[in-house]
Amino acid sequence: MTGRPPGRGRGAAPGDEVYEPAEDSRLLLAAALEEVTPEDRVLEIGCGSGIISRALLPRARRVVATDVNPAALGSLRGTGVEAVRADLFSGIRQRFDLILFNPPYLPTGEEEVLEGWINFAFDGGETGRETICRFLEGLKDHLEPAGGRALLLLSSLCGPGEVEAKARAEGLAVEVVLRERYFFEELLVMRLNPAESFGE
Repeated sequence: MTGRPPGRGRGAAPGDEVYEPAEDSRLLLAAALEEVTPEDRVLEIGCGSGIISRALLPRARRVVATDVNPAALGSLRGTGVEAVRADLFSGIRQRFDLILFNPPYLPTGEEEVLEGWINFAFDGGETGRETICRFLEGLKDHLEPAGGRALLLLSSLCGPGEVEAKARAEGLAVEVVLRERYFFEELLVMRLNPAESFGE
């Protein structure tokens, strides 16, 4: 693909299997470091290189990282992070205090699909929200009802307003906690909580 904006502009060279950390990874990591507490059980969906899970490991009670890409999980061997191959919440039965996700958010046409596992890091479907919507539909069932929250990385390219509306329809309270603007796009981190915990 050509013309990638900053958040997804790197890590897609021929032969690459795992998404390399870029501006989006660093923004989610910054928000996660502000959010995490020593008592948190953390789940990172789509961990990629594992940079976020590894950084949170000494700051949380437990860290579980998942990815659909088997090559991504290899980088976590021997780190102490529990690595599980999964597509979003498939096979995940527990609830967590903090869930993190840097999803594929680029609107992607058929002619833009990449070969191999790396496509899972980029391909957000026609609107950029295909995987994001599936994540939101399963989120409340995996958050602790009291105090559970999630951090979701988004781009202005995938329609944050539509994502917020979908989150509220799924019974989630929404707050933007961090944002950065670039020439091509704005990146933001959305904090999601079960709405009833806020009396909504």
